[in-house]
Amino acid sequence: AMLVIGDEILSGRTKDKNIGHLADIMTAIGIDLKEVRIVPDEEEEIVAAVNALRTRYSYVFTTGGIGPTHDDIT
Repeated sequence: AMLVIGDEILSGRTKDKNIGHLADIMTAIGIDLKEVRIVPDEEEEIVAAVNALRTRYSYVFTTGGIGPTHDDIT
């Protein structure tokens, strides 16, 4: 599974470029991506999504949520 973190993705201010790129890489190395979720920069939402995904999948990859702004908390 992949978890994309960022208010800017949800609002449309920023177009996600990671999902397709990382899905291609994962497929090439034999990882079958089954689910992608996008969540806001809110700790409660991030924790809930990680916990939900980790019970269902062997791997959970995260992107986003790291940057110079106050809301990037991962």
